[in-house]
Amino acid sequence: MLDNADLGKLIIRLTLGCLLLFHGIAKLLNGVGFIEGQLASHGLPTVLAYGVYIGEILAPLMVILGYQTRIGALIIVFNMLVAIALVHTHELLALSRSGGWALELQGFFLFTALAVIFLGPGRYKLKN
Repeated sequence: MLDNADLGKLIIRLTLGCLLLFHGIAKLLNGVGFIEGQLASHGLPTVLAYGVYIGEILAPLMVILGYQTRIGALIIVFNMLVAIALVHTHELLALSRSGGWALELQGFFLFTALAVIFLGPGRYKLKN
């Protein structure tokens, strides 16, 4: 019998993981120069920019596969908080041109990852 709750958890995991993974792949292809610049402008070591590969490649793969899912989701939450702090703080209360929240994509990644932390991976996952 198909469990709707477990299927829903799988859909949430796949959506979060796949959509964020595209951002990580883009950074693999184009580099992390923008992030290095943001870190430098905040007086932080630019080597920290490489942590984005953990937050946007490794963690999404963990969430997609259901392997150490809560840890992967926690890494994504941290990654998004850092991204918001470095780049988007001026947009926290802003609306986009289309009328939505200016940070709706970052909010989606942040709050969906937070939900995955509380929900867990569900039945459809790699065995830990």
